[in-house]
Amino acid sequence: MNFDLTREQTMIQTMVREFAEAEIAPKAAEVDRTGRFPAETFAHMADLGLLGLPISEEYGGAGADTISYALAVEEVGRVCGSTGLSFAAHVSLGCGPISYFGTHEQKLEYLVPLARGEALGAFGLTEPSAGSDAGGTRTRAVRDGDEYVITGAKTYITNASVARTVVVTAVVGTDDRGRNRIGAFIVPTDAPGFHVVRLYEKMGLRGSPTCELALDDVRIPASNILGTEEGGFKQFLYTLDGGRISIGALSVGIARGAYEAALAYAKSREQFGQAISKFQAISFKLADMAMHIELARSMVLKAAWLKDEHRPFTKEAAMAKLFASEICMRACDQAVQIHGGAGYVNDFPVERFMRDAKLMEIGEGTSEVQRMVIARQLGC
Repeated sequence: MNFDLTREQTMIQTMVREFAEAEIAPKAAEVDRTGRFPAETFAHMADLGLLGLPISEEYGGAGADTISYALAVEEVGRVCGSTGLSFAAHVSLGCGPISYFGTHEQKLEYLVPLARGEALGAFGLTEPSAGSDAGGTRTRAVRDGDEYVITGAKTYITNASVARTVVVTAVVGTDDRGRNRIGAFIVPTDAPGFHVVRLYEKMGLRGSPTCELALDDVRIPASNILGTEEGGFKQFLYTLDGGRISIGALSVGIARGAYEAALAYAKSREQFGQAISKFQAISFKLADMAMHIELARSMVLKAAWLKDEHRPFTKEAAMAKLFASEICMRACDQAVQIHGGAGYVNDFPVERFMRDAKLMEIGEGTSEVQRMVIARQLGC
């Protein structure tokens, strides 16, 4: 395995970095302060082909590999966690399940507009009583002739208020052992009975909408099921594996943004007659941050490479997401510490990075869940 980037990967990385610095960074503080979803940014990202970056060209995407996608998420997250999260959620969770498990007809109808950036997507898994225990889903889908009727509630769903479609998991019955059979369904957000009940006010990532949903007897065509009625559980596990790569990449990006801000501040801030970067207490913090970011990026790219090679990547994705998210939180904490009092006010971006970082340890499975996944993969 060699992480020397290909010419195409380097071009995508450079293009996204330049776009992020020119178009996303200048409005990042305003997006965070107001909680405004930057629709104009996503329109520009669609023009660049980013919203379908790893999706097949046959279905409106750019046909890039997972490594390129991870690099793109990192570059966006480096300047704005909110934009990075909505980008990752759209591609990995909105497009992903349809790309992985959809029929040709489903892809033409629903994936193409998502990949082209004509619409945004979301993924409805978490419920008030089913978070880490996603198998405890209570939303139900009942077959009624040529339709399914879906009833239930979903919570903490990224992008749902700006999405055209949400892939929703729902119980369709029980198996011989009495366990829930879970299916996955493509639900248009303009379907009667689909309601965004609430937009959450969050600690960080404020420009990325997080929603509570109600599905009140939502009727969708039976053809909107992804795969079989029994397939939903395995489908969302695979989808989450892929999503963990993107959250790992986003974690690296946020950590990198905090580190670069702290390094620049430490070189310019003078105390006792010299730049504070010259003091061992500060230089060692920066050294640890740089080391951890490099290690985390390598883990993310390894998981992405395994996925591209169609090899098992569950363990590696969990490791990458776990390590990257925890070093992200640590790096942001140390960046604030290096800034001192200046890091606690919004004159500098590190306080925003620190607030954004916390979700990295929670979303796509908490750190505790990642350790469970890893332990199971080890045969424990």
